Amino acid sequence: MKYKLGEFVRFVEERREGYITRIIDDATIAVTDEDGFEIPVLASQVTRVHGQGADIQTENTPVQEAEFISNGIFLAAAPNKKAGSVMHIHLINTTSYQLLATLTTEKSHKFKGEFNGVIWSKSAVQMHSASLNELDHWPKFHLQVLLFASEGTELKKPIEFSEKFRAKDFSGAKKNTEYLDQPAWLIQLDSNEPIIDAQKLKGSFYKPPAENQQVENPGKEVDLHIEKIRDDHQFLDSTEILDIQVTYFRKSLDAAIVHKIPAIVFIHGSGNGTLRNEIYKVISKHPQVKTFMDAHKERFGYGGTEVFLK
Repeated sequence: MKYKLGEFVRFVEERREGYITRIIDDATIAVTDEDGFEIPVLASQVTRVHGQGADIQTENTPVQEAEFISNGIFLAAAPNKKAGSVMHIHLINTTSYQLLATLTTEKSHKFKGEFNGVIWSKSAVQMHSASLNELDHWPKFHLQVLLFASEGTELKKPIEFSEKFRAKDFSGAKKNTEYLDQPAWLIQLDSNEPIIDAQKLKGSFYKPPAENQQVENPGKEVDLHIEKIRDDHQFLDSTEILDIQVTYFRKSLDAAIVHKIPAIVFIHGSGNGTLRNEIYKVISKHPQVKTFMDAHKERFGYGGTEVFLK
């Protein structure tokens, strides 16, 4: 029996159930239970629980409308509502065209057909599912779309989209769409703008408003843990996380100097010491830093540094 990511299953020989969050191989899957533990199990040792599981797809039926809409074809990525470590890839057609689409994945120069079908006007279909925990191992996606209308329209060129998704492609804010019952990351495929501007996406989440140039007082303590800085931290790799933390530290240090704060504590955690070492590199040579030391060991252990300013 072949299972899909996001399906709800129950163990045959024990009282346990959960959502499929990883396909390990042809015979083995990984199920995440209600406590958040991912358990490898043979596919033969679980059974489907009907009425729950993978997201229900939008009904794909023709819609008649008076005004012809020629633009609005989107690729949408949305996490499973009940198993957040599973990402579903949808094709959304808000235009008046009928679409004929194929999705092929490429991994290690091997190609696999994942989806083919007609997407009617004003509808959406789910084409693929993948585990967010294995984002670095996702295949490259090749999507081809033909646009068809019976009469009275311009001839549109086929859409071809090829992309190897990375964590930075999901760093922008999710948007609501009436064709899915949850927010999703949207990529417009028929826009004149570049399909993915990675630098724009990467910087859009943490960009101060142009009209607000006032330096905010950082207070006496600044927590540099990534979950305190970015809501999308689960989609960032370790290099991006460190860059964001160091940038946030520098900004907070500059703000403390502007506001003439005599001392400020940076909470960086103990961890492997990488962030602490980066902080030490800056403050050990900074002309406005008088001295620094471990902060409140009874509270932070070696996970906090107090910086005294001139």
